[in-house]
Amino acid sequence: MIGLLGATGAVGRTAAQRIAAFGLGPLRVGGRNVAAAADVAASLPGPAHAVRVDLHDPAELAAFCDGCRIVVSCAGPTYRVLDTVARAAFAAGADYVDIGGELAAKDALTGHPLAGDRIAVFSAGVMPGLSGLLPRLLAKGRAPRRLDVYVGGAAVFTPLSAVDALLTRGPRFGAPMAAWRGGRVEPNALAPLHGVRLPGFPVPVHAWPYLTTEAQTLAADTRADEVRCYNVFVSGRLPEALAAAWAEADGADPAALAGSVVRASLADNADFGAFYVMLFTARPRPGEPPGPGRIVLTAVDSYALSGVVMALAARAVLTGSVPPGVHLAAEVLDPDATAAELRDDPLVEDFVVS
Repeated sequence: MIGLLGATGAVGRTAAQRIAAFGLGPLRVGGRNVAAAADVAASLPGPAHAVRVDLHDPAELAAFCDGCRIVVSCAGPTYRVLDTVARAAFAAGADYVDIGGELAAKDALTGHPLAGDRIAVFSAGVMPGLSGLLPRLLAKGRAPRRLDVYVGGAAVFTPLSAVDALLTRGPRFGAPMAAWRGGRVEPNALAPLHGVRLPGFPVPVHAWPYLTTEAQTLAADTRADEVRCYNVFVSGRLPEALAAAWAEADGADPAALAGSVVRASLADNADFGAFYVMLFTARPRPGEPPGPGRIVLTAVDSYALSGVVMALAARAVLTGSVPPGVHLAAEVLDPDATAAELRDDPLVEDFVVS
């Protein structure tokens, strides 16, 4: 039995479809709206049934996890859920995959009495997730002199994703305007790029430096001399809305501030349409063996793409490709196998390694 939370959302529907298509086992589709969950279950190409569950109700969550081989959570806001569902899954003898969490959830779960025997994979989405996994293809067998990461476009924020965006600030998530240089984080090393043309992006964009903790781990793991990481926007609306909301966030409920972020994303979508691009470039050190220097992935729907990553992570756990312990997806999934799956997935418009 595979338990899936959040299947009625933008990410969860795709995750449910892919997991069912993989034929990994029957699905238990959970949600507070059992009618909506039942609609998802009925649409799947495999055995599935719906169960009402509120992940904030310990008894309901424990009952949902009971009997599952793995619990997959696309529910949010993920940075409020953190390790709550993972602990319930472990208590039921199940492994766990989550779209979010990052270091905050990993740290909270590390040291759990069952963590050594069970598997948990956090941040199995697009960013974080693919943003830290795919650049490893450019560093395979050679240490890069510089790695650049550009991720973004004109994706519409849902209210829950807007809350998540407002919650992801602080040293456990990253450092604005910073770069990785010489084996450490260098604060205030970069400035925003305005009106630049980047490969794969259909219009000039604005790129804001934000060195995520995922990018810092990427730098250390690949032995890169320098890593630059940018969030990419099609206008100044979203950066301004996020900055204004963060300025008000202390002591305020992020849900009350999320509306301005959603409206900014809708305005961008109205002007530019929907697109999402992941661009990674590598510059080799002198004398290193030749290899690819650029990856461009384009898609329309970043949420659905995250659902694909969630399904791939669940399959990796169920097929024994992930060792016991608490992991982040970018550090434990196979980049070559993931890239091969993405090339063939209908949600990916283009995937070029050159």
